[in-house]
Amino acid sequence: QVQLVESGGGLVQAGGSLRLSCAASGRTFSSYAMGWFRQAPGKEREFVAAISWNGGSTYYADSVKGRFTISRDNAKNTVYLQMNSLKPEDTAVYYCAARRGGARDYDGDYGYWGQGTQVTVSS
Repeated sequence: QVQLVESGGGLVQAGGSLRLSCAASGRTFSSYAMGWFRQAPGKEREFVAAISWNGGSTYYADSVKGRFTISRDNAKNTVYLQMNSLKPEDTAVYYCAARRGGARDYDGDYGYWGQGTQVTVSS
């Protein structure tokens, strides 16, 4: 089992950057694929990015490709989401999630979730 805690959210102007972190408990972090999802007010939760257990494969939603980068440090039990060129439409609560097996873009495939961190991008 793994517990996840996100941090790094905040208020930023359009065009700015933020880096989200997701710290995982447990000694088996390296066996989990990790994903980032987000949910804006009144909208369904959507996929943002995912990374395989060893960082060798990464996946992105089209809306963030070229602006966001997912990475992980298995020695620190942490996954990151570097967000550049932020837009007002990136405003949402961002969640990290973990699953055994390969990285996926469907939230239903993830069994472990953090509590979320708010990202607000002002225009």
